Amino acid sequence: MMIMRSGIGYDVHRLEADRPLVLGGVQLEHPQGLGLAGHSDADVLCHAIADAILGAAGLQDIGHYFPNTDPSLRGISSLEILRRVAGIISEAGARIINVDSTVVAEEPRIGPFVQEMREHIAASLGLDSSRIGVKA
Repeated sequence: MMIMRSGIGYDVHRLEADRPLVLGGVQLEHPQGLGLAGHSDADVLCHAIADAILGAAGLQDIGHYFPNTDPSLRGISSLEILRRVAGIISEAGARIINVDSTVVAEEPRIGPFVQEMREHIAASLGLDSSRIGVKA
């Protein structure tokens, strides 16, 4: 018997100078030249998706599996985090069917980059991009 579950993920990082701004695996230009602060690449979209997936499976949050105290994770791509989360989910006997996500930000505008974000996220999770939703 298949049980359908859903999860909710949420992530926030402060803006900081001299950092890249990465969302959904795509490096964007912030109008003021700011990026997101964090131990990894600070991709809040991928982090929220990872937390939603882990939560849906009844597992611990992203910080448990990818602690900011682990020096080997410094600068890790959040797409790699999603790849690893897909493996964790598989080992737990669960399967990701689709992802729906929303980015809440005044700037930069993400519309022109949504399809590329969907493709990156889908590839990391082993899904077709038609199963990934990214909205602003």
